[in-house]
Amino acid sequence: VQLQACGGGLVQAGGSLRLSCVVSGRTFSDYALGWFRQAPGKEREFVAVITRNADRFYADSVKGRFFISRDNAKSTVYPQMDSLKPDDTAVYYCAADPTVHTIMLRGTPGYWGQGTQVTVSS
Repeated sequence: VQLQACGGGLVQAGGSLRLSCVVSGRTFSDYALGWFRQAPGKEREFVAVITRNADRFYADSVKGRFFISRDNAKSTVYPQMDSLKPDDTAVYYCAADPTVHTIMLRGTPGYWGQGTQVTVSS
């Protein structure tokens, strides 16, 4: 499974960005898909996950501001990120695994994409 993330950039606080991650190599609909982020000097943390059945779970820090979706026809997962804050500045990584708990609870998905930088200016 290969994951290709894009859509990062620089945005002012209060603004929005939509990342995307294209997944190839296996049956897209068989996987739960998630996003993690890593800020400078901090450990990588879970952000959001969407299951094969489109159930969604979020970290408390982004709940109500981020919305994760998937398009099975395009093999793509999207986090829509609204009301961005400087604390959201990080490298964002997409991830895939057959099991949602491996992503959400263990933080050890089987497959990772390369990171994309999101910078939120104050």
